[in-house]
Amino acid sequence: MAHETVLVVDDEQDILELVAYNLSREGYRVTTAADGEEALEGARSQSPALIVLDLMLPGVDGLEVCRRLKADPRTQHIPIVMLTAKGEEADIVAGLELGADDYITKPFSPRVLVARLRAVLRRRARGQTDETSVIRIDDLVIHPGRHEVLVAGEPVDLTLTEFRILHVLARRPGWVFTRYRIVEATQGEDAVVTDRSVDVHIVSLRRKLGEYGACIETVRGVGYRFKDM
Repeated sequence: MAHETVLVVDDEQDILELVAYNLSREGYRVTTAADGEEALEGARSQSPALIVLDLMLPGVDGLEVCRRLKADPRTQHIPIVMLTAKGEEADIVAGLELGADDYITKPFSPRVLVARLRAVLRRRARGQTDETSVIRIDDLVIHPGRHEVLVAGEPVDLTLTEFRILHVLARRPGWVFTRYRIVEATQGEDAVVTDRSVDVHIVSLRRKLGEYGACIETVRGVGYRFKDM
């Protein structure tokens, strides 16, 4: 059973109760907040393992809560999963660019919610991996130290930018990256990558990776992620 504390933030009491009930059944300790100020205080005082954050909050809205949490050294390490209404693509993108880790659209299945939160916590633990660690996914091997990618033992010829994009995505499987975050994470003095060019690099990467190209998934209206195997 899990014992991590999850802070659930929503101004709708029925949603708070639904999420809290289902997480408690899975062994999580659950605390709740009904507005942005309460969420900020709870995050700082409780240091939860994860925050479920509704974007539509009275007073300080969810995006501003996310921005403040990620700007505060005391709370910037806490994963945030956003709750959003359908059709809020712009808010989803904004939240991910502020540092949120995932999002779930309302209405949602409680079972799916619990599975997604468990996956985020698992990725957080796995994500402590050093940036120089070799990544192995079946016959795909990504070796950061050598700047080398192998598929079934055969080297794949990638440009520097393609390698950086692949490494950023594969190091955090399941995480959704906006184009802006990909640019931010891969930009270097000897790499030229822009928001508009990310799509072109992704197309090239998928082609060069062959069957493993399908591991790079498009999240419509948002960006890209590496399939969580």
